[in-house]
Amino acid sequence: FMHIQDPASQRLTWNKPPKSVLVIKKIRDASLLQPFKELCMFLTEGKNMIVYVEKKVLEDPAISGDENFAAVTKKFCTFREDLDDISNRVDFIICLGGDGTLLYASSLFQESVPPVMAFHLGSLGFLTPFKFDMYQSQVNQIIEGNTAIVLRSRLKVRVLKENWEKKARVDEKGIILTNGDIESSRKAMQYQVLNEVVVDRGPSSYLSNVDLFLDGHLITTVQGDGVIVSTPTGSTAYAVAAGASMIHPNVPAIMITPICPHSLSFRPIVVPAGVELKIMLSRDARNTAWVSFDGRKRQEICHGDSITITTSCFPVPSICFRDPVNDWFESLAECLHWNVRKKQNYLSSEDEEF
Repeated sequence: FMHIQDPASQRLTWNKPPKSVLVIKKIRDASLLQPFKELCMFLTEGKNMIVYVEKKVLEDPAISGDENFAAVTKKFCTFREDLDDISNRVDFIICLGGDGTLLYASSLFQESVPPVMAFHLGSLGFLTPFKFDMYQSQVNQIIEGNTAIVLRSRLKVRVLKENWEKKARVDEKGIILTNGDIESSRKAMQYQVLNEVVVDRGPSSYLSNVDLFLDGHLITTVQGDGVIVSTPTGSTAYAVAAGASMIHPNVPAIMITPICPHSLSFRPIVVPAGVELKIMLSRDARNTAWVSFDGRKRQEICHGDSITITTSCFPVPSICFRDPVNDWFESLAECLHWNVRKKQNYLSSEDEEF
């Protein structure tokens, strides 16, 4: 018999107590300065933890100019995005901000991701279940372990450029590259995506025209503004605005949602996690297409280029406030006011006569 895992059975437990934590703060947001300072003082002085912070966060004058906070910042380990590898140095992550901070945390880890505790201090709180007013007891609980987690699947995306060799022959210093260098550059065009891959028509006024393959078979051609390939986590982001169903993050699936399709019968579809999707410009497409990954790294897709998408082996373990099911319905109610409507009045026996 097939065993279906109860989502509530996934727990965070530590082999040894966590020693290091990465704190991610949305930059240029004055409302987060006080929570950030309080949290960092609590972690370094109260909990004696090694705190990692991104260099650009500390360049904020409101932080660098605070003499009282300087003693704490001296203890920080700093890093720079795309330059320093912190993949094996951090036990867990704390995010301060909106859902974007969790997407950003995901982008910093191209392989396994430490557990993420996300505080709701931004405009949307789908992925950020914790309220900051009780942060000390909640952080203590995570350090002790045994809290519920939800494993949010990611998409592994590879972009192959047909005319890469012509573009890659000379690097930015003018050095001519060998074929070996070109091959390694080609492999480097890989992304881990938590919400969605969006292929759209970009600035063109023509419909986009892209072919969609599933495990090597041409499934359909998408004619319209584009197509969204999303995880269940991304089902409540751009996909829901384009008419998709909302899928709980514990469901192993990939969603394909057309954006304004020029066909009445093209409904969003859900396919099993693990299938390989491939998107290419159709032969008769009048214009190129554009692709972005969780809203970042936007680039042009030309004839012969391909985007390959499958389920990643490296999910994002999100720490739950209560449990995976409760947290999700809470976020639907809070963020989307899901199924909120005025109640009908109760019918009395006199009303029934009419």
